[in-house]
Amino acid sequence: MKPGLTLVALAFGAYTLYAITQVGYFGIWAAGFASPGALQVLLDLVITCLLISSWMVIDARATGRNPWPYVLITLVAGSFGPLFYLLLASRNSEVSSSATLASSAAAGRGIS
Repeated sequence: MKPGLTLVALAFGAYTLYAITQVGYFGIWAAGFASPGALQVLLDLVITCLLISSWMVIDARATGRNPWPYVLITLVAGSFGPLFYLLLASRNSEVSSSATLASSAAAGRGIS
């Protein structure tokens, strides 16, 4: 059980549901185009989601999981894809995932 991630997913899910009932799915996106500052935040989130999706594909290959449902959720619903990916990881894939993340970080710094 991952109580911290579960709490984040539930709280964020509740707030997302509230926001959708107030402005609708496309209203959330429209808010990102309301000003240059809002667009910068939206673009930052899109870039972050794309980077996390790339990590999920690499990690899923290393741990024998199918990343595509989580990538699709990320493209449609943002952070929910990575949250579900991490929440539904088994204990064994968590250990492999940590090793993959550490080796990816080391490779990014030129450490082998």
